[in-house]
Amino acid sequence: MAEYEHLGEALGTDFFSVREQFTSEQWEKFIAVRKFVDDEVLPDIGPYWEKAELPWHLFRRLPELKIVGEDIDGYGAAGMSPMACGLVHMELHRGDGSLGTFLGVHAGLAMQSVAMCGSEEQKQRWLPAMSSLEKIGAFALTEPRHGSDSIALDTTARRDGDHWILTGSKRWIGNGTIADLVVVWARDTDSGDVKGFVVETPAEGYAATVIPGKVSLRSVWQADIELTDVRVPDENRLENARSFKDCGKVLANTRGICAWMALGHATAGYDAAMRYAMAREQFGKPLASFQIVQQRLVHMLADLTSMQLYCMQLGRLADAGRLSPTVAGLAKMHNTRTARKILSEARDLLGGNGILLEHHVVRHWADIEAIHTFEGTETMQTLIVGRDITGIGAFA
Repeated sequence: MAEYEHLGEALGTDFFSVREQFTSEQWEKFIAVRKFVDDEVLPDIGPYWEKAELPWHLFRRLPELKIVGEDIDGYGAAGMSPMACGLVHMELHRGDGSLGTFLGVHAGLAMQSVAMCGSEEQKQRWLPAMSSLEKIGAFALTEPRHGSDSIALDTTARRDGDHWILTGSKRWIGNGTIADLVVVWARDTDSGDVKGFVVETPAEGYAATVIPGKVSLRSVWQADIELTDVRVPDENRLENARSFKDCGKVLANTRGICAWMALGHATAGYDAAMRYAMAREQFGKPLASFQIVQQRLVHMLADLTSMQLYCMQLGRLADAGRLSPTVAGLAKMHNTRTARKILSEARDLLGGNGILLEHHVVRHWADIEAIHTFEGTETMQTLIVGRDITGIGAFA
């Protein structure tokens, strides 16, 4: 319908002048991704999401936008500032959560594992090909029996001469069926320490299958992975991944990005609801002219701007090297919870049209459920922050 053709596109929501905090580098990345989302992602993504197909033509555009590699310097990586990383993820998720999650897994988890825990030789060996998406990465930590309790790994790594034998199962592994390089976290049977290994696929004993029936982030695939005596040369053991704390550093780096992701989804919901309310006529006048609709839009905007301010301060702290895991967890908890609220309002304001993919709300409404859960559920983030403010741990 012609009157709704721009429904998913960006509107001005910068009521607190957040834009003034951006440098030229950050603004250029933001504008480049915004144009990509409006011109290329929004017109195409609906059918891919509906059919649970990978939009490879959009994935392949990411290196061309020079946004692959987060804040990693060199190796062909993007080398962005933390604020620019956040803005890029926000905009990608304003377009589509699957696209943003694909990049988050590949660059934010797999590439960062190599960058933060690998030797210089390992970085030179893998990062350039990952920066160009010649090789795709995955990050295999979560297991069927261990979600929030991720440190309790059952997957084992047994030393056998100049190789390691990996055995176990992984679940919810983004990109696991398409990855060339899978960072697998496993427990050393001798020392009991958690270590990181890069499995290059295809590999004998490595079997990955797509998890079916997923109604969130449908255009990126998560996998069940079985590792049956997979032999990995010692040169593929990440040299500086010696304990779960090293894995935790990678996760802490991405937790704050989840707050930016949620902001992107919430912005998409608000934008669509606002445009729809202005264009849709009922009882002879636009929906936006009704007091209760204006009230709901203003409340959505108030929540959205609070999310923006959270993200702006996250970016400032990260730029200064002062972002703690607890603060990142608090921001992730707040923003994903608030995004769910905004998207529920947006879906409702569109009435029956709110459940149609062409109106760019229900996709985000479904996708935020995955982001609300991964990288630590709201419950776990709450307990982590609770431990920090009380000094009492409510979980092991």
